[in-house]
Amino acid sequence: MTYRIALCDDEQTSLDFIAALVRSWAEQAGQQAEISAFESAEAFLFHYAERRDFDILLLDIEMGGLDGVSLARRVRRDNETVQIVFITGYSDYISDGYEVAALHYLMKPVDRDKLFAVLDRAALKLRKNERVLTLSLPEETVRVPLYEVRYLDVHQNYVTVHGKEDHTVKKPLRELEPMLDDRFFRIGRSCILNLLFIQRVTKTDVYLTDGSVLPLPRGMYEPLNRAIIDRI
Repeated sequence: MTYRIALCDDEQTSLDFIAALVRSWAEQAGQQAEISAFESAEAFLFHYAERRDFDILLLDIEMGGLDGVSLARRVRRDNETVQIVFITGYSDYISDGYEVAALHYLMKPVDRDKLFAVLDRAALKLRKNERVLTLSLPEETVRVPLYEVRYLDVHQNYVTVHGKEDHTVKKPLRELEPMLDDRFFRIGRSCILNLLFIQRVTKTDVYLTDGSVLPLPRGMYEPLNRAIIDRI
């Protein structure tokens, strides 16, 4: 695929430097990259109003006018899959990245190898986001992106896939499990969780970012926590 990458920095020297590094990464990684550079958040948003299909955003945080974090908040309102990387000269802003699910922070001056590693991670996540769960329903076939699936659970002979919408199929959970990837972890016989949606785990319950609370079977506390540490 061709990755559409936007750079936003109000310092032209920094903008040119990062653009050159991104081109070098694409060449070395054998990837196609379409790079767009913007000298302000406002200029980016003007363009974004017409075209919203960016895959990766490299955003300077400290800019005159609208800052990078505020820009990221606006983008996240309608784009869950774009990979956001903040570039900053200060470490004070790191906590601000949690609410927009930033992939990484890079400190200025940007190190070539660190940027390449982050772009590799972004490309991997984007490839994962292309994967779908195909469900045959009574009147239609539905393709649900895996990144939307919070969890799957069993009730009698039916499995419900909980995503932006819930879909219920008459099929054993074991037949759907091979269609998933390493974001997912099975807790007991009747539930598979997307690790990326877990907010908190106690000895008895799992709290998801959407407010759902799921019972945690006995003996699963330690394995689930190990899975979170190993796979996220």
